[in-house]
Amino acid sequence: MNDAERENYRGNEAAFAWRPEARVPQVKGSAASFGAERQGIATCFSREGAAAWAACGPFEWVALAYLAVSSALISVFAENLAHPVKLFGVQALAAALVLALCRVEARVAEQAKQQGQTSASRFWRFWRHWYPHLFFLFCFEEMGKLVHLVTPAWQDAKLIAFDQWLTGVNPSLWLERFQQPALNEFMQFAYFTYFVFLLILGGILYYRRDWESYWGVMTYSAVGYVLGYVISMFFPVQSPWFTFANMWHGDLTGGPFTALINMIEKCGRVHGAAFPSQHVAGAVAALWGAWRHRRWLFWIFLPFALCMCVSTVYIRNHYVVDVFGGMATGTLGYVIGRRIMKTRGAVATEAG
Repeated sequence: MNDAERENYRGNEAAFAWRPEARVPQVKGSAASFGAERQGIATCFSREGAAAWAACGPFEWVALAYLAVSSALISVFAENLAHPVKLFGVQALAAALVLALCRVEARVAEQAKQQGQTSASRFWRFWRHWYPHLFFLFCFEEMGKLVHLVTPAWQDAKLIAFDQWLTGVNPSLWLERFQQPALNEFMQFAYFTYFVFLLILGGILYYRRDWESYWGVMTYSAVGYVLGYVISMFFPVQSPWFTFANMWHGDLTGGPFTALINMIEKCGRVHGAAFPSQHVAGAVAALWGAWRHRRWLFWIFLPFALCMCVSTVYIRNHYVVDVFGGMATGTLGYVIGRRIMKTRGAVATEAG
């Protein structure tokens, strides 16, 4: 090798040493490639999670907070439950469904801003606004599993003593002397009206596209219910229907509303969670919502709500103190819910 060739070889060697392309390429499936792929998946999940949370409104803040608190209580008091892992999984699934629904609806609504309303956007908007009713039902039915989460023993004796101190009698047993088919039917009808207060008020606000008022009403109800659910975990009460099961002189007889309520109770009755009355709490929260957002509807609801409060005792589902407790939690739901609605970013809107 002459001097010129030797010099040329050294130059090529130096160039090769400094060229970036000379580095050993990463083999697909290597540890480095797998780590990058895993990081990309984690980033995607994190981004979607942040977008889902951003799509949540005040109702979801309350709902997800309740699921977090109840899950924490399940973890702490797992020994009081038959299937704590299963219940924990159900809680996680419920939270995931709420976040997924909010994310999907927000994405579809964003597309609707550019392309106009479609059947898909209307579909997801409907479920985004009306799923709270299903969430309330889910939480109430779940209380049948969580009622002894913190306190194993029933606390009915304390409420029976309070009712007797307040009225001088046992109200549910005392009211039995007035039972007759016509009065039974009226009381069952009054009890049934609970199921339509929030549906009617929410339906009017939804039809008018008054989204701020709509989510305000849902948030008032959510806070009232959540307070009641948490109290029921610490202070389990099973209701007169169970406590005095051997003392009634007969079943309540009546007409179609009596049959309807009996069917509802047969399919969805929860053993426990009687204090505070969730029926009263939900009705009172809806009443306050009507007072604030549709005052004329408040005056229509009021007499039915008062009769409903009496009916809960008459048809043996609650003690008198349960009614007072429901009034308190329903009112607190309205007060706290109004504060939440004043939080920045609380008002949920949708495209168009």
